[in-house]
Amino acid sequence: MLHRRIYKLREILKEKKLDAALIHKPENRRYISGFTGTSGYALITMNKAFFITDFRYIDQAKQECKEYDIVKHDNEYNIYSIINELNLQYLGFEEDFITYNQYKEFSKKLNNTLVPLNGAINSMRKIKYEEELKFIEQAANIADEAFLHICEYIKPGITERAVALELEFFMKNKGATATSFDTIVASGIRSALPHGVASNKTLEKGDFITIDFGCIYKGYCSDMTRTIVLGKANDKQKEIYNIVLEAQLKALEEIKPGITGREADKIARDFITSKGYGKNFGHGLGHGVGLEIHEEPRLSPIGKELLQVGMVVTDEPGIYLSGFGGVRIEDLLVITENGNRVLSKSPKHLIEI
Repeated sequence: MLHRRIYKLREILKEKKLDAALIHKPENRRYISGFTGTSGYALITMNKAFFITDFRYIDQAKQECKEYDIVKHDNEYNIYSIINELNLQYLGFEEDFITYNQYKEFSKKLNNTLVPLNGAINSMRKIKYEEELKFIEQAANIADEAFLHICEYIKPGITERAVALELEFFMKNKGATATSFDTIVASGIRSALPHGVASNKTLEKGDFITIDFGCIYKGYCSDMTRTIVLGKANDKQKEIYNIVLEAQLKALEEIKPGITGREADKIARDFITSKGYGKNFGHGLGHGVGLEIHEEPRLSPIGKELLQVGMVVTDEPGIYLSGFGGVRIEDLLVITENGNRVLSKSPKHLIEI
């Protein structure tokens, strides 16, 4: 698999008339080299692939970077001297990752012309290989198990933070290495906060509880949101919940190869607007998921990119009423030849605990 990715990157280098690419962003580095450590550079030329790291990671790099020549750098034999030895004329770099100070340092010490890669690796990562899909699906399965568990755990008087910690412990116990992001547990009027990270607020009867969470498995993320009610839902809660659910399902029916992210977003947005809550749906419908929790493509009013087979995206409309509460329902799905396949299996009917 690494061989295919390196080959594809070399095709991009050829198109851009570059002699090599220097990859340092952790997710891109892992994608192109297989390295899971925290320090190192992948340097890919047209006929060689080097993984450059310090003494701490040499053995790990030898085990993980099978397609690479492993090079140790130190204070004397550093990244600059290693690259300069190769006499490269045009070197592609990750302009969206390195800092301005790093760029100045590279420009000063390297004997070649630095050329932005313009998100080449990010673009490659949009379409997932089968192995990647398996890892994402397993991360989604772990999250599904965690949701069923947390529904039994939730009760009045415990804090949002306790719910988040229980979710994290459960998912790690099932094989996850970390959460995909800071878990959102937002209850009562806080559920109107789309990114209401878990606080010390206690759960109370009648609360909406929005739980947005996911985990990382073999480096790949999952992402899911469910909104439940602690106790019996009132009429207003039922109304906005059912609107969001119908919007989510309408989008789900139409998300397929060949439509743009903008078109997918419009399906859910138009329905919510028709019900009088358009101003209360202030974010995009979804986003890509993979080695990072937010990747391309974007399903939003500015999402011009066509969806393609193998992309993994979210479908997550919401309604947020300040001073009352909010609802978001989110599934993770993979684009298939015939439409999409939903990876999030947790129930979406209104759950009253």
